[in-house]
Amino acid sequence: LVFVCFFFLILTTEGKEEDGKKEGKKENNPSRVPQGKPGERSSILYSAGQFFFEYLVVVSLKKMSDGRYEPKITYQFPKRENLLKGQKEEEERLLKAIPLFCFPDGNNWAPVTEFTSETFSFVLTNVDGSRKIGYCRRLLPSGRGVRLPEVFCIISCLGCFGLFSKILDEVEKRRQISMAVIYPFMQGLRESPFPAPGKTVTIKSFIPESGTELIELTRPVDAHLEHVEFQALLQRLSPHLILHIFASAVLERRLIFLAEELSILSQCIHAVAALLYPFTWAHTYIPVVPECLLDTVCCPTPFMVGIQMRHLERVLDQPMEEALIVDLCEGKILRAVGDEEEILPIKLQNEMLTSLNRHNNNNNVHTSEQVNALVSEAFVQFFVRMVGHYSSHIKWSKNGSGTFQERAFCKAIASKTNRKFVKKFVKTNMFSLFIEEAEKSRIPQEGKR
Repeated sequence: LVFVCFFFLILTTEGKEEDGKKEGKKENNPSRVPQGKPGERSSILYSAGQFFFEYLVVVSLKKMSDGRYEPKITYQFPKRENLLKGQKEEEERLLKAIPLFCFPDGNNWAPVTEFTSETFSFVLTNVDGSRKIGYCRRLLPSGRGVRLPEVFCIISCLGCFGLFSKILDEVEKRRQISMAVIYPFMQGLRESPFPAPGKTVTIKSFIPESGTELIELTRPVDAHLEHVEFQALLQRLSPHLILHIFASAVLERRLIFLAEELSILSQCIHAVAALLYPFTWAHTYIPVVPECLLDTVCCPTPFMVGIQMRHLERVLDQPMEEALIVDLCEGKILRAVGDEEEILPIKLQNEMLTSLNRHNNNNNVHTSEQVNALVSEAFVQFFVRMVGHYSSHIKWSKNGSGTFQERAFCKAIASKTNRKFVKKFVKTNMFSLFIEEAEKSRIPQEGKR
Protein backbone atom coordinates (compact mmCIF):
# COMPACT_ATOMS: atom_id res chain seq x y z
CA LEU A 1 0.00 0.00 0.00
CA VAL A 2 2.87 2.36 0.76
CA PHE A 3 4.27 1.62 -2.70
CA VAL A 4 0.88 2.33 -4.26
CA CYS A 5 0.73 5.73 -2.57
CA PHE A 6 4.23 6.74 -3.61
CA PHE A 7 3.38 5.51 -7.10
CA PHE A 8 0.63 8.13 -7.05
CA LEU A 9 2.60 10.76 -5.17
CA ILE A 10 5.67 10.97 -7.37
CA LEU A 11 5.29 14.66 -8.15
CA THR A 12 2.47 17.08 -7.73
CA THR A 13 1.87 20.81 -7.75
CA GLU A 14 -1.08 22.93 -6.73
CA GLY A 15 -2.00 26.01 -8.69
CA LYS A 16 -0.48 24.58 -11.87
CA GLU A 17 -3.64 25.40 -13.76
CA GLU A 18 -2.10 27.18 -16.70
CA ASP A 19 1.37 25.67 -16.94
CA GLY A 20 0.75 22.08 -15.80
CA LYS A 21 -0.54 19.65 -18.41
CA LYS A 22 -2.24 16.30 -18.03
CA GLU A 23 -3.94 13.57 -19.98
CA GLY A 24 -7.63 14.21 -20.54
CA LYS A 25 -9.89 11.44 -19.18
CA LYS A 26 -12.33 9.63 -21.48
CA GLU A 27 -15.79 8.71 -20.22
CA ASN A 28 -17.71 5.60 -21.25
CA ASN A 29 -20.58 7.59 -22.74
CA PRO A 30 -19.24 9.10 -26.00
CA SER A 31 -21.87 11.85 -25.95
CA ARG A 32 -20.35 13.21 -22.74
CA VAL A 33 -16.69 13.06 -23.60
CA PRO A 34 -15.14 16.51 -23.00
CA GLN A 35 -14.41 18.22 -26.29
CA GLY A 36 -10.84 18.08 -27.55
CA LYS A 37 -8.60 16.17 -29.90
CA PRO A 38 -7.75 12.52 -29.11
CA GLY A 39 -4.84 12.38 -26.69
CA GLU A 40 -4.83 16.15 -26.30
CA ARG A 41 -3.34 17.33 -23.00
CA SER A 42 -5.31 19.75 -20.86
CA SER A 43 -4.65 21.53 -17.58
CA ILE A 44 -5.86 20.43 -14.15
CA LEU A 45 -8.18 23.38 -14.12
CA TYR A 46 -10.45 22.28 -16.95
CA SER A 47 -12.35 24.84 -18.96
CA ALA A 48 -16.08 25.37 -18.60
CA GLY A 49 -18.25 22.48 -19.75
CA GLN A 50 -16.18 19.67 -18.23
CA PHE A 51 -17.37 17.17 -15.64
CA PHE A 52 -17.50 18.37 -12.04
CA PHE A 53 -16.11 15.10 -10.70
CA GLU A 54 -15.04 11.55 -11.53
CA TYR A 55 -16.12 9.74 -8.38
CA LEU A 56 -17.88 10.13 -5.09
CA VAL A 57 -16.65 7.52 -2.63
CA VAL A 58 -17.65 6.88 0.97
CA VAL A 59 -14.81 5.70 3.19
CA SER A 60 -15.77 4.00 6.46
CA LEU A 61 -13.76 2.52 9.31
CA LYS A 62 -13.96 -1.27 9.54
CA LYS A 63 -12.89 -3.13 12.67
CA MET A 64 -10.15 -5.68 12.04
CA SER A 65 -9.49 -8.93 13.90
CA ASP A 66 -6.75 -7.29 15.99
CA GLY A 67 -9.17 -4.61 17.21
CA ARG A 68 -7.82 -1.79 15.05
CA TYR A 69 -9.91 0.11 12.53
CA GLU A 70 -8.96 0.25 8.87
CA PRO A 71 -10.48 2.66 6.32
CA LYS A 72 -12.32 0.97 3.46
CA ILE A 73 -14.37 2.26 0.54
CA THR A 74 -17.97 1.24 1.22
CA TYR A 75 -19.58 3.03 -1.71
CA GLN A 76 -18.44 4.25 -5.11
CA PHE A 77 -20.45 6.38 -7.53
CA PRO A 78 -20.50 5.93 -10.44
CA LYS A 79 -19.35 2.38 -10.99
CA ARG A 80 -17.10 2.09 -14.03
CA GLU A 81 -17.61 -0.71 -16.56
CA ASN A 82 -16.01 -1.69 -19.87
CA LEU A 83 -12.68 -0.13 -18.95
CA LEU A 84 -9.58 -0.93 -20.95
CA LYS A 85 -6.83 -2.82 -19.12
CA GLY A 86 -4.70 0.30 -18.50
CA GLN A 87 -7.72 2.28 -17.32
CA LYS A 88 -8.78 -0.52 -14.98
CA GLU A 89 -5.31 -0.73 -13.42
CA GLU A 90 -5.25 3.04 -12.89
CA GLU A 91 -8.70 2.95 -11.27
CA GLU A 92 -7.60 0.13 -8.94
CA ARG A 93 -4.52 2.11 -7.85
CA LEU A 94 -6.68 5.17 -7.26
CA LEU A 95 -9.24 3.30 -5.19
CA LYS A 96 -6.51 1.67 -3.07
CA ALA A 97 -4.86 5.02 -2.28
CA ILE A 98 -7.98 7.04 -1.43
CA PRO A 99 -8.83 5.49 2.00
CA LEU A 100 -5.34 6.19 3.35
CA PHE A 101 -5.68 9.89 2.55
CA CYS A 102 -9.23 10.12 3.89
CA PHE A 103 -7.97 8.83 7.27
CA PRO A 104 -4.28 9.87 7.25
CA ASP A 105 -4.15 10.01 11.04
CA GLY A 106 -3.65 6.27 11.50
CA ASN A 107 -5.76 3.54 13.05
CA ASN A 108 -6.26 5.02 16.52
CA TRP A 109 -10.02 5.44 16.32
CA ALA A 110 -12.88 4.61 18.65
CA PRO A 111 -16.65 5.12 18.33
CA VAL A 112 -17.80 8.54 19.58
CA THR A 113 -21.06 10.40 20.21
CA GLU A 114 -19.80 13.80 19.02
CA PHE A 115 -17.46 14.83 16.22
CA THR A 116 -16.95 18.19 14.52
CA SER A 117 -17.10 17.89 10.74
CA GLU A 118 -13.91 18.87 8.91
CA THR A 119 -13.14 19.60 5.28
CA PHE A 120 -9.75 19.00 3.68
CA SER A 121 -8.22 17.96 0.37
CA PHE A 122 -5.38 15.87 -0.97
CA VAL A 123 -3.68 15.52 -4.34
CA LEU A 124 -2.80 12.29 -6.12
CA THR A 125 -0.43 12.26 -9.08
CA ASN A 126 -0.18 9.32 -11.43
CA VAL A 127 3.00 8.23 -13.20
CA ASP A 128 1.91 9.95 -16.43
CA GLY A 129 1.72 13.29 -14.61
CA SER A 130 -2.09 13.41 -14.53
CA ARG A 131 -3.45 14.69 -11.24
CA LYS A 132 -6.62 14.26 -9.25
CA ILE A 133 -7.81 16.19 -6.21
CA GLY A 134 -9.70 14.52 -3.39
CA TYR A 135 -12.16 16.87 -1.64
CA CYS A 136 -13.10 15.35 1.72
CA ARG A 137 -15.77 15.93 4.36
CA ARG A 138 -15.24 13.86 7.49
CA LEU A 139 -18.43 13.70 9.54
CA LEU A 140 -20.35 11.68 12.10
CA PRO A 141 -23.47 10.05 10.63
CA SER A 142 -26.72 10.89 12.40
CA GLY A 143 -27.94 8.31 14.87
CA ARG A 144 -28.00 7.33 18.51
CA GLY A 145 -25.19 6.06 20.68
CA VAL A 146 -21.53 5.84 19.75
CA ARG A 147 -20.63 5.85 16.07
CA LEU A 148 -17.57 6.04 13.86
CA PRO A 149 -16.92 9.01 11.55
CA GLU A 150 -16.96 8.46 7.81
CA VAL A 151 -15.55 10.43 4.90
CA PHE A 152 -17.32 11.53 1.76
CA CYS A 153 -14.63 12.08 -0.85
CA ILE A 154 -15.18 13.66 -4.25
CA ILE A 155 -12.42 12.88 -6.75
CA SER A 156 -12.07 15.53 -9.44
CA CYS A 157 -9.54 16.89 -11.91
CA LEU A 158 -10.81 20.40 -11.13
CA GLY A 159 -9.07 22.71 -8.67
CA CYS A 160 -11.75 24.78 -6.91
CA PHE A 161 -11.77 24.24 -3.15
CA GLY A 162 -14.51 26.76 -2.32
CA LEU A 163 -16.93 25.34 -4.86
CA PHE A 164 -16.42 21.74 -3.72
CA SER A 165 -16.74 22.78 -0.06
CA LYS A 166 -20.24 24.04 -0.88
CA ILE A 167 -21.02 20.77 -2.67
CA LEU A 168 -19.86 18.85 0.42
CA ASP A 169 -22.15 21.05 2.55
CA GLU A 170 -25.05 19.76 0.46
CA VAL A 171 -23.78 16.17 0.72
CA GLU A 172 -23.55 16.44 4.54
CA LYS A 173 -27.05 17.93 4.77
CA ARG A 174 -28.45 15.02 2.78
CA ARG A 175 -26.44 12.44 4.72
CA GLN A 176 -28.24 13.44 7.90
CA ILE A 177 -31.54 12.59 6.15
CA SER A 178 -30.61 9.46 4.22
CA MET A 179 -27.79 8.10 2.05
CA ALA A 180 -30.38 7.58 -0.67
CA VAL A 181 -30.91 11.36 -1.02
CA ILE A 182 -27.25 12.00 -1.85
CA TYR A 183 -26.96 10.12 -5.11
CA PRO A 184 -29.68 11.89 -7.16
CA PHE A 185 -27.98 15.17 -6.18
CA MET A 186 -24.55 13.89 -7.29
CA GLN A 187 -26.01 12.53 -10.53
CA GLY A 188 -27.50 15.95 -11.26
CA LEU A 189 -24.14 17.53 -10.52
CA ARG A 190 -22.36 15.06 -12.78
CA GLU A 191 -24.67 15.91 -15.66
CA SER A 192 -24.09 19.65 -15.24
CA PRO A 193 -21.26 21.48 -17.03
CA PHE A 194 -18.50 23.06 -14.95
CA PRO A 195 -19.14 26.83 -15.13
CA ALA A 196 -16.76 29.37 -16.64
CA PRO A 197 -14.99 31.75 -14.22
CA GLY A 198 -17.52 34.11 -12.65
CA LYS A 199 -20.49 32.08 -13.93
CA THR A 200 -23.10 30.06 -12.04
CA VAL A 201 -24.63 26.65 -12.61
CA THR A 202 -27.96 25.71 -10.98
CA ILE A 203 -28.61 22.15 -9.78
CA LYS A 204 -32.13 20.90 -9.09
CA SER A 205 -32.40 18.52 -6.17
CA PHE A 206 -35.41 16.92 -4.46
CA ILE A 207 -35.36 16.48 -0.68
CA PRO A 208 -38.19 14.61 1.10
CA GLU A 209 -40.48 16.97 3.08
CA SER A 210 -38.69 20.00 1.60
CA GLY A 211 -39.50 19.50 -2.07
CA THR A 212 -37.28 20.53 -4.98
CA GLU A 213 -34.36 22.80 -4.14
CA LEU A 214 -32.33 24.93 -6.54
CA ILE A 215 -28.66 24.96 -5.60
CA GLU A 216 -26.50 27.64 -7.21
CA LEU A 217 -22.77 26.97 -7.58
CA THR A 218 -20.72 30.00 -8.63
CA ARG A 219 -17.14 29.77 -9.81
CA PRO A 220 -14.79 32.62 -8.71
CA VAL A 221 -13.84 35.18 -11.33
CA ASP A 222 -10.09 34.73 -10.89
CA ALA A 223 -9.45 31.14 -11.99
CA HIS A 224 -5.88 30.85 -10.68
CA LEU A 225 -7.02 31.69 -7.13
CA GLU A 226 -10.13 29.55 -6.90
CA HIS A 227 -8.36 26.73 -5.05
CA VAL A 228 -6.80 29.10 -2.52
CA GLU A 229 -7.66 30.66 0.85
CA PHE A 230 -4.86 33.06 1.81
CA GLN A 231 -6.83 34.15 4.86
CA ALA A 232 -6.11 30.74 6.46
CA LEU A 233 -2.38 31.43 6.20
CA LEU A 234 -2.62 35.04 7.41
CA GLN A 235 -4.61 33.99 10.47
CA ARG A 236 -1.86 31.64 11.63
CA LEU A 237 1.41 33.24 10.58
CA SER A 238 2.84 36.75 10.73
CA PRO A 239 3.70 38.46 7.41
CA HIS A 240 7.37 38.23 8.42
CA LEU A 241 7.20 34.42 8.73
CA ILE A 242 5.18 34.11 5.52
CA LEU A 243 8.04 35.82 3.67
CA HIS A 244 10.58 33.40 5.22
CA ILE A 245 8.45 30.50 3.99
CA PHE A 246 8.05 32.09 0.56
CA ALA A 247 11.82 32.59 0.30
CA SER A 248 12.44 28.92 1.11
CA ALA A 249 9.80 27.78 -1.39
CA VAL A 250 11.21 30.01 -4.14
CA LEU A 251 14.59 28.30 -3.79
CA GLU A 252 12.85 24.88 -3.73
CA ARG A 253 13.92 23.77 -0.28
CA ARG A 254 12.30 21.18 1.99
CA LEU A 255 9.25 22.52 3.87
CA ILE A 256 7.30 20.76 6.62
CA PHE A 257 4.08 22.23 8.03
CA LEU A 258 2.59 21.03 11.31
CA ALA A 259 -0.99 21.31 12.59
CA GLU A 260 -3.45 18.89 14.13
CA GLU A 261 -6.47 19.76 11.97
CA LEU A 262 -6.39 18.36 8.45
CA SER A 263 -8.31 21.37 7.15
CA ILE A 264 -5.65 23.81 8.41
CA LEU A 265 -2.83 21.76 6.87
CA SER A 266 -4.41 21.49 3.43
CA GLN A 267 -5.58 25.12 3.29
CA CYS A 268 -2.24 26.58 4.39
CA ILE A 269 -0.11 24.42 2.10
CA HIS A 270 -2.32 25.21 -0.90
CA ALA A 271 -1.89 28.89 -0.01
CA VAL A 272 1.93 28.66 0.21
CA ALA A 273 2.10 26.91 -3.16
CA ALA A 274 -0.14 29.60 -4.67
CA LEU A 275 2.27 32.35 -3.55
CA LEU A 276 4.62 31.08 -6.27
CA TYR A 277 2.25 31.99 -9.12
CA PRO A 278 2.93 32.29 -12.08
CA PHE A 279 5.55 29.66 -11.23
CA THR A 280 4.60 26.26 -9.85
CA TRP A 281 5.99 23.89 -7.25
CA ALA A 282 7.38 20.98 -9.28
CA HIS A 283 8.44 18.60 -6.52
CA THR A 284 6.86 16.26 -3.98
CA TYR A 285 3.73 17.91 -2.61
CA ILE A 286 1.57 16.19 0.02
CA PRO A 287 -0.79 18.52 1.92
CA VAL A 288 -1.56 15.81 4.49
CA VAL A 289 0.97 13.00 4.91
CA PRO A 290 -0.55 9.67 6.05
CA GLU A 291 1.08 8.20 9.16
CA CYS A 292 2.64 5.30 7.26
CA LEU A 293 4.44 7.74 4.92
CA LEU A 294 6.14 9.89 7.55
CA ASP A 295 9.57 8.88 6.27
CA THR A 296 8.84 11.20 3.31
CA VAL A 297 10.71 13.81 5.37
CA CYS A 298 13.92 11.82 4.81
CA CYS A 299 13.83 12.52 1.06
CA PRO A 300 16.96 14.37 -0.11
CA THR A 301 14.96 16.16 -2.83
CA PRO A 302 12.71 19.23 -2.29
CA PHE A 303 9.28 18.64 -0.81
CA MET A 304 6.33 20.54 0.67
CA VAL A 305 4.35 18.42 3.11
CA GLY A 306 1.82 18.72 5.92
CA ILE A 307 2.05 16.52 9.03
CA GLN A 308 -0.24 16.27 12.02
CA MET A 309 1.22 17.72 15.20
CA ARG A 310 0.84 14.40 17.04
CA HIS A 311 3.70 13.05 14.90
CA LEU A 312 6.14 15.87 15.71
CA GLU A 313 8.52 13.77 17.83
CA ARG A 314 8.69 11.05 15.19
CA VAL A 315 9.43 13.65 12.53
CA LEU A 316 12.20 15.28 14.56
CA ASP A 317 13.77 11.84 15.17
CA GLN A 318 14.02 11.17 11.42
CA PRO A 319 17.49 11.46 9.80
CA MET A 320 16.44 14.30 7.51
CA GLU A 321 18.46 16.95 5.76
CA GLU A 322 18.01 20.70 6.31
CA ALA A 323 14.36 21.71 6.27
CA LEU A 324 12.11 24.56 7.30
CA ILE A 325 9.63 23.25 9.92
CA VAL A 326 6.61 25.48 10.51
CA ASP A 327 4.23 25.15 13.48
CA LEU A 328 0.85 26.42 12.26
CA CYS A 329 -0.71 25.98 15.72
CA GLU A 330 1.66 28.36 17.49
CA GLY A 331 2.51 30.46 14.43
CA LYS A 332 6.26 29.93 14.64
CA ILE A 333 9.19 28.27 12.90
CA LEU A 334 10.58 25.29 14.81
CA ARG A 335 13.60 24.65 12.64
CA ALA A 336 15.23 26.75 9.91
CA VAL A 337 18.31 26.76 7.69
CA GLY A 338 19.23 30.18 9.09
CA ASP A 339 19.54 32.37 6.02
CA GLU A 340 15.82 32.87 5.29
CA GLU A 341 16.08 36.57 6.15
CA GLU A 342 18.75 37.10 3.49
CA ILE A 343 17.29 35.24 0.49
CA LEU A 344 14.98 37.96 -0.86
CA PRO A 345 16.32 41.43 -1.78
CA ILE A 346 15.68 43.58 1.29
CA LYS A 347 13.97 46.44 -0.55
CA LEU A 348 11.39 44.19 -2.22
CA GLN A 349 11.02 42.19 0.98
CA ASN A 350 10.06 45.37 2.84
CA GLU A 351 7.59 46.33 0.13
CA MET A 352 5.86 42.94 0.42
CA LEU A 353 5.83 43.22 4.21
CA THR A 354 4.15 46.62 3.94
CA SER A 355 1.54 45.19 1.61
CA LEU A 356 0.78 42.21 3.88
CA ASN A 357 0.68 44.38 7.00
CA ARG A 358 -1.73 46.75 5.26
CA HIS A 359 -4.05 43.81 4.71
CA ASN A 360 -3.71 42.71 8.35
CA ASN A 361 -4.70 46.16 9.56
CA ASN A 362 -7.87 46.09 7.45
CA ASN A 363 -8.70 42.40 7.26
CA ASN A 364 -12.26 42.95 8.51
CA VAL A 365 -13.01 45.03 5.43
CA HIS A 366 -12.13 42.48 2.76
CA THR A 367 -14.01 39.46 1.45
CA SER A 368 -12.14 36.20 0.90
CA GLU A 369 -11.79 36.93 -2.82
CA GLN A 370 -10.47 40.44 -2.12
CA VAL A 371 -7.89 39.05 0.32
CA ASN A 372 -6.78 36.50 -2.28
CA ALA A 373 -6.41 39.20 -4.94
CA LEU A 374 -4.48 41.59 -2.66
CA VAL A 375 -2.05 38.95 -1.38
CA SER A 376 -1.48 37.40 -4.80
CA GLU A 377 -0.80 40.80 -6.36
CA ALA A 378 2.01 41.52 -3.87
CA PHE A 379 3.84 38.32 -4.79
CA VAL A 380 3.15 38.54 -8.52
CA GLN A 381 4.65 42.04 -8.50
CA PHE A 382 7.76 40.63 -6.83
CA PHE A 383 8.26 38.25 -9.75
CA VAL A 384 7.48 40.97 -12.30
CA ARG A 385 10.17 43.17 -10.77
CA MET A 386 12.69 40.32 -10.56
CA VAL A 387 12.23 38.37 -13.78
CA GLY A 388 9.56 40.19 -15.78
CA HIS A 389 12.07 40.97 -18.53
CA TYR A 390 12.58 37.27 -19.42
CA SER A 391 10.76 37.52 -22.78
CA SER A 392 13.28 40.08 -24.04
CA HIS A 393 16.01 37.48 -23.64
CA ILE A 394 14.53 34.63 -25.66
CA LYS A 395 16.29 34.41 -29.00
CA TRP A 396 14.04 33.14 -31.78
CA SER A 397 15.31 31.14 -34.75
CA LYS A 398 13.77 31.24 -38.22
CA ASN A 399 11.94 27.96 -37.60
CA GLY A 400 10.17 29.48 -34.58
CA SER A 401 12.06 27.75 -31.77
CA GLY A 402 13.28 29.90 -28.89
CA THR A 403 16.46 29.81 -26.80
CA PHE A 404 16.66 31.59 -23.47
CA GLN A 405 19.79 33.71 -23.03
CA GLU A 406 20.37 33.23 -19.31
CA ARG A 407 23.62 35.17 -19.00
CA ALA A 408 22.28 38.27 -20.78
CA PHE A 409 19.07 38.00 -18.77
CA CYS A 410 20.93 38.13 -15.44
CA LYS A 411 23.35 40.80 -16.67
CA ALA A 412 20.42 43.09 -17.55
CA ILE A 413 19.50 43.43 -13.85
CA ALA A 414 21.04 46.66 -12.55
CA SER A 415 20.71 46.00 -8.81
CA LYS A 416 23.44 43.75 -7.38
CA THR A 417 21.18 42.36 -4.66
CA ASN A 418 18.42 41.60 -7.17
CA ARG A 419 20.93 39.96 -9.51
CA LYS A 420 22.29 37.81 -6.67
CA PHE A 421 18.79 36.44 -5.99
CA VAL A 422 17.93 35.91 -9.67
CA LYS A 423 21.15 33.94 -10.30
CA LYS A 424 19.92 31.42 -7.72
CA PHE A 425 16.31 31.49 -8.90
CA VAL A 426 17.16 30.72 -12.54
CA LYS A 427 18.66 27.39 -11.39
CA THR A 428 15.37 26.19 -9.91
CA ASN A 429 13.10 23.64 -11.53
CA MET A 430 10.13 26.01 -11.45
CA PHE A 431 11.98 28.67 -13.45
CA SER A 432 13.32 26.10 -15.93
CA LEU A 433 9.83 24.69 -16.56
CA PHE A 434 8.42 28.19 -16.97
CA ILE A 435 11.10 29.09 -19.52
CA GLU A 436 10.65 25.81 -21.40
CA GLU A 437 7.00 26.73 -21.94
CA ALA A 438 7.94 30.29 -22.93
CA GLU A 439 10.40 28.96 -25.53
CA LYS A 440 7.60 26.98 -27.15
CA SER A 441 4.90 29.64 -27.09
CA ARG A 442 6.06 32.50 -29.25
CA ILE A 443 3.27 34.86 -30.18
CA PRO A 444 4.05 36.34 -33.63
CA GLN A 445 4.25 40.12 -33.47
CA GLU A 446 4.01 42.57 -36.34
CA GLY A 447 7.43 43.09 -37.88
CA LYS A 448 8.92 40.16 -35.88
CA ARG A 449 8.08 37.18 -38.02
